[in-house]
Amino acid sequence: MKEIKIAFFDTKEYDRQSFNSRKTDTNVRIKYFETKLTADSVVLTKGYDAVCAFVNDTIDKTVIDGLVENGVKLITMRCAGYNNVDLKYALSKIHVVRVPAYSPYAVAEHALALIMTLNRKTHKAFNRTRDSNFNINGLVGFDLHGKTAGIIGAGKIGRIMIDLLKGLGMNVLAFDNWKDEEYARKKGFKYVGLDRLYRESDIISLHCPLTKESRHMINGESISHMKDNVMIINTSRGHLINTGALIEGLKTGKVGYAGLDVYEEESSYFFEDFSASMIMDDILARLLTFNNVLITSHQAFLTTEALENISTTTLESINSFFKSEKLENEICYQCTTDKPCPKDKTGKCF
Repeated sequence: MKEIKIAFFDTKEYDRQSFNSRKTDTNVRIKYFETKLTADSVVLTKGYDAVCAFVNDTIDKTVIDGLVENGVKLITMRCAGYNNVDLKYALSKIHVVRVPAYSPYAVAEHALALIMTLNRKTHKAFNRTRDSNFNINGLVGFDLHGKTAGIIGAGKIGRIMIDLLKGLGMNVLAFDNWKDEEYARKKGFKYVGLDRLYRESDIISLHCPLTKESRHMINGESISHMKDNVMIINTSRGHLINTGALIEGLKTGKVGYAGLDVYEEESSYFFEDFSASMIMDDILARLLTFNNVLITSHQAFLTTEALENISTTTLESINSFFKSEKLENEICYQCTTDKPCPKDKTGKCF
């Protein structure tokens, strides 16, 4: 088989280490680019067979046309989400694969870490004791045992989150478009509508994909139906939350805590070092002023196991495609709109 040339975009040192350690096929040659894949950088893909992109790359009509014109035949997303890909336009032009389940444990465990940190204020205690301040005033938390958690999205990550919270003795309500009542009975949680989930939950954790329907599902109206002092956790996609409405909720005290691993306009800041610069995004800067807001930089996925799974699955998809084998992780517009996917015997979507 001829050499396969892959252009990797928005790469960091941990990407390079992980993929280099898992790359066993000598026919695969990787070029790492630190820049994001955009209309300006798509020119760099000329002469490559495939591109590997991440959550904040822009894969719109212009970029897709550029990839096709440059001879690229495959887009590999080294992540589960694909809301930054224009799948409708990509249909019949280029193949798109992803990593659907690199480590649901990593994301659920990070969501739990946000909950525990916000509640028991361990980040504040750490900073105090580092300054030899052992005062515990202002560090009061609450027992999670007996409280109610609302899980929006009961897929692989959501179910692991439910297990974790049930292990802490919490009552769990879940919302999902696809219900498995038998599984819910076995695990001891209830499927409910969003209105009830908002109304009864002390903690709300988002584990759903970003779609037209879920965009800004957490907004001024939904927040108004929530309990006073509610905790909102988001480790999924930034646009699930209307950040302006969240700030208003924090200002009024309706929202008591917010733990965010994602942010609506994160592509300009997350994964980069701005410690020597000013944050020009007024909304992000405002969020950072709240002492009951904890923001991490889209790191929920970042475990050794997850990185290994991402690199292994991505390289397997690339090899399968260029060997004309079935593509287990291919996505297309028709698949995501519940229409029959016209895959032929090779597993290709068109």
